[in-house]
Amino acid sequence: MRDIDIGLNLGFADHAEKSFDEGIRLAAEYGYKYVEPWVITGYDPLALRGSYHVLSMQDDPLEVKAKLDANGLMASAVSAHCPLMRPEISIPYLSQAIRYASDIGAPVVNTDEGTKPDWMSEKEAFTILAYTLRLVLETAERYGINIGLQPRGHYSARRETLLRLLDLSDSPCWMLNWDPADYYIRGEDDLYDTLEIVADRVCHVHARDVSIKPTNTERGAVTGTPIGCACGEGVIDWPRIIQTLRRTSFHGVVSVECGEIDQAQRSIKFLQRLIG
Repeated sequence: MRDIDIGLNLGFADHAEKSFDEGIRLAAEYGYKYVEPWVITGYDPLALRGSYHVLSMQDDPLEVKAKLDANGLMASAVSAHCPLMRPEISIPYLSQAIRYASDIGAPVVNTDEGTKPDWMSEKEAFTILAYTLRLVLETAERYGINIGLQPRGHYSARRETLLRLLDLSDSPCWMLNWDPADYYIRGEDDLYDTLEIVADRVCHVHARDVSIKPTNTERGAVTGTPIGCACGEGVIDWPRIIQTLRRTSFHGVVSVECGEIDQAQRSIKFLQRLIG
């Protein structure tokens, strides 16, 4: 691996109703070396029909690994978003995702804290989050898998509480999946200044850009954003992000997250010119 490699979140092919198998074939064809599968418990009928790329963790992960190998691909991470504030769901789900990631060779499991219920106080939320992390990170450490918190939730999308979240555990596996689009659209803190502060905790990056038009109405009003435009065609300052990552000795994958096949093609060309 170079200091920064380029990967592709397989959501790029969902708009065209492509399956996992077709998604990884196209990713390899476009020149990507890494992909980021999405895993669930149970089964999704649409995925079984081949309409999109989600994988069931009840199926054999080594079969998935063989498919990646056959296409010359590696997994940069497993997308396993589950609300950390719901321990009854997230502890068994993320523990299974960690084992699955280990089997397919993915060093990171990405997740987020979820939405805080109205009845839950902030003190209660952080107590529950600490409990969830304690058990999930014990499994992560046994398997050597990083948990990448994506900053898009009630607390992680704000700098002050994001830092509090990172302080909930001193485990070396408690890291960040930095998504500048999610952080930008929250609108409360400067994403570049925040990245400077947390860059040494970043283990994976979502290369998602945001077109100017929707952010004018959505910025500051929502947490999270729909999958955006091709990298380099929106408001995100990618040269500045790459410079910050390199300055803090980041070694990992910048995983393109976009909504359409042509955006995946344009994104890799932009990032190849930028990263070298």
